[in-house]
Amino acid sequence: MSITEKTGDAGTGGAAPGGGQPERDDLGAAGAQLSTAPADSLNDMPGLGVLGWLRWMWRQLTSMRIALILLFLLSLAAIPGSLIPQHNDQLKVEAFKSRHTTLAPLYERLGLFHVYSSPWFSAIYILLFVSLAGCIVPRTWQFVGQLRARPPAAPRNLTRLPAYSTWRTDASPEQVAEAARRVLRGRRFRTSVTGTSVAAEKGYLREFGNLLFHVSLFGLLVAFALTSLEKAEGGKLVVEGDGFVNNLTQYDDFSGGTWYGADDLQPFGFKLDSFDSQYATSGPEKGTALKFQANIRYYTGTDDSKTTKGTISVNHPLSIGGEKVYLISHGYAVKVTVTDGQGNAVQTTVPFLPQDSALTSLGVIKVPDAIGKDGKPDQLGFRGVFAPTFAANTTVGMYSTFPTLQNPRLAVNAFHGDLGLDAGVQQNVYQLDDTHLTQFRKPDGSPLSDLLGVGDTMTLPDGAGSLRLDGIETWASFTISHQSGNLGALVSGVGAILGLAGSLFIQRRRIWVRASAGKDGGTVVELGGLGRSESARIADELGDVAVHMLPDAPVTPEPEGGGAAPPESGSGPDTPATDDEGARA
Repeated sequence: MSITEKTGDAGTGGAAPGGGQPERDDLGAAGAQLSTAPADSLNDMPGLGVLGWLRWMWRQLTSMRIALILLFLLSLAAIPGSLIPQHNDQLKVEAFKSRHTTLAPLYERLGLFHVYSSPWFSAIYILLFVSLAGCIVPRTWQFVGQLRARPPAAPRNLTRLPAYSTWRTDASPEQVAEAARRVLRGRRFRTSVTGTSVAAEKGYLREFGNLLFHVSLFGLLVAFALTSLEKAEGGKLVVEGDGFVNNLTQYDDFSGGTWYGADDLQPFGFKLDSFDSQYATSGPEKGTALKFQANIRYYTGTDDSKTTKGTISVNHPLSIGGEKVYLISHGYAVKVTVTDGQGNAVQTTVPFLPQDSALTSLGVIKVPDAIGKDGKPDQLGFRGVFAPTFAANTTVGMYSTFPTLQNPRLAVNAFHGDLGLDAGVQQNVYQLDDTHLTQFRKPDGSPLSDLLGVGDTMTLPDGAGSLRLDGIETWASFTISHQSGNLGALVSGVGAILGLAGSLFIQRRRIWVRASAGKDGGTVVELGGLGRSESARIADELGDVAVHMLPDAPVTPEPEGGGAAPPESGSGPDTPATDDEGARA
């Protein structure tokens, strides 16, 4: 007994277009339907008339080649959305337009500031939807048909198959067929017995994995579309001790989706009790953050009397009322008391924005209701630099050497006049528009500035007022996000990975065993194997099947002068094998 393996034209043939299984006409039904992949018809000429052209275009749209092209185009189309500011952050868009006055009009016409809602991106997305749906539905029905059908009968000449074995035995053909069926069933093959021939097939999970991958990819597209339509995101900076209520008026910035807006916000709120931070204090990593954690108390619904303690840290958001709350950043806020020329005192806490890893921060303090010494409105503004651990030199000036409050100092410059808040133009709360402001000056004419520690006071000239640094607070910045398609995207992503693994590592294969009476009264046993792709696995598996059949169908020694050739008759429409095809022992 010997196992013969063939490759190339003697086996399953060359690779099919589009990655499908090459079907051999000379194997008949035995070599057909090893895959549900549709045949590539790109080079087929369409039939005459409008209906023929429409049918041809539909076949191209639902082909795997076009689906891959559309998927590639979708990936390319998403690149501008990552590199160019999008309309949901209008401040960044306006800043980009001011810096690139030539490119901005072109980008506007191409829709590059709103890529994911642009017509050309939507067209690619919808075409990919249709392509996948048109590919999945017929393949699913075809796969169901394959599961219900019996394994196909063997071709007339098993010697044409890429893996082949034969031997003689004294067991009857019926005993051989029963032994083959038992061995193949034990190896989890689906079997079909016709007379003394056994047809077996295995590896259906390969096609199931293929379908699972395509269905999961379709599910990913649905999840991403749902996420885009029902997405809402807003940011809020909360000073330690203050709180937040999920209401549009509470957000520093908010962008809603097509199907989710301000009216759909879920009722909940939270209060920032404290913020824990920890940094490396020595070595080359000095100043590197080790821990950021916001400690909050939150509630859902409208009843804020029943709160629950929770923590939010980087990459560990907290789910409140169905929304995700993420910790984005943190910094310091200065608590000051500003007195105007009439002695009116205003106490306020103003966040300063970090500029480096040591939390050197910039900020402005605005007092729009201030009144001058003469009784007339005279608005006050202060531009400041805060350092939690103060240091200074002649090169860079004031800066911080460490992010914690070891030696906090606030340097301020003072202005008075019109802050521009009544002009109707939107202003950044962290910037001071000094267009209509006059800077306070010292008697020598130099700009008035002061370096304050906690408890220190800056006195303005001519009785215009004062500013006292009362203390330092910590603030944390949060992003509240609503995304409906996250779970669907996760399930689809896992399904796509499992399906791809199954389609890559599981081989669809068929084995046939035929037992026929020989002319000398013995039984001739023939085994043939066919895989979806050329692989040594089918020959190895065929050898294992033959070895496990030997106890029930032992090899009979060949008579002197050589054994008879395998019979020419058998099941399946096929042409007789030529003398140089196959090998037998």
